[in-house]
Amino acid sequence: MKKFWVLFSLFILPLVFYIFLSKGIYKYSNLPILTESVIDVKTLDNAVNISFSNHLSIVCFLGNDSSTGKGSLFNLNQTIYKRYYQKPYFQIIAILPEGSQALYKEAIEELSAFTNISKWHFIYSNATTIKALFDSFKTPFNLNENLYSENAYIIDMDLRLRGRKDDEDTKDGKLYGYNMKSISILKNKMKDDIAIIYYQLKKTAEKEQRRKREI
Repeated sequence: MKKFWVLFSLFILPLVFYIFLSKGIYKYSNLPILTESVIDVKTLDNAVNISFSNHLSIVCFLGNDSSTGKGSLFNLNQTIYKRYYQKPYFQIIAILPEGSQALYKEAIEELSAFTNISKWHFIYSNATTIKALFDSFKTPFNLNENLYSENAYIIDMDLRLRGRKDDEDTKDGKLYGYNMKSISILKNKMKDDIAIIYYQLKKTAEKEQRRKREI
């Protein structure tokens, strides 16, 4: 009996753990696509040299009420941007109404005082174009009267909205966006989901390298 438990602990238990871990990685290694072919941000006014293509973009619509928008801006910066801005492809794009430059000037200056904001992009555009971009995400949400959304969105390199289809906190399980007012959602959901995309990118790169070696 003693030999059995020794063998179990040395061989069988690690194998069971490996299988469990592998299934867990498989389950969480694919972040669902919720919307195909969103409008590229480069179509917006003043979006010079900015594109969703070939980038992993976090997109937020901050509106022209800076008292609300600034809180979302700083939450996103502290929880998501600082964690990922040194990663390849990463960028955060803030969509703002034309004419709100002065409202956000101080906030952006404050942000740059303690953060390298080279991967932050602030795009100002008219209401019609902003709504068209937002509507192309095809979420169940709407911008409010100030062109603000409380959610941040993940757009991948192929202009697809990514999110969850099995989220325990939504009615149909679909999580289209991540509430910027909630540090816990940004930290426990959005951060993890971005990590999944980077895991996918790593595995794809490794697969491509193996393919090249085999040729």
